[in-house]
Amino acid sequence: VQLQASGGGLVQAGGSLRLSCAASGSSFIFNSGAWYRQAPGEQRELVARILRTASGDRINYSPSVKDRFTISRDNAKNTVHLQMNNLKPEDTAVYYCSANIYTPTRGSVDYWGQGTQVTVSS
Repeated sequence: VQLQASGGGLVQAGGSLRLSCAASGSSFIFNSGAWYRQAPGEQRELVARILRTASGDRINYSPSVKDRFTISRDNAKNTVHLQMNNLKPEDTAVYYCSANIYTPTRGSVDYWGQGTQVTVSS
């Protein structure tokens, strides 16, 4: 399984970006997906997570992005999206996607995509 992240870029404060993380491979089951970010000199932090449960998806957000960012998944395309609205300069960071995926050969494993740069100008 491989994860491919896309959608980063440069945007002015107040603008929007949509990040996508596509999983490719065969015979896998998506358990959860998440977006992290890491600003220069800072630790990587969890931005949003979507967890598949028997009763439906469970979603969590960092308080700093709640009500501005929305995480979702497209089952048909094996993709997790992060819609980012009302972006602020402090959202500037490299964003990484992660997914916990089950395969018959490896069981449930965390996979990481490459980072994508998000830069918000003031």
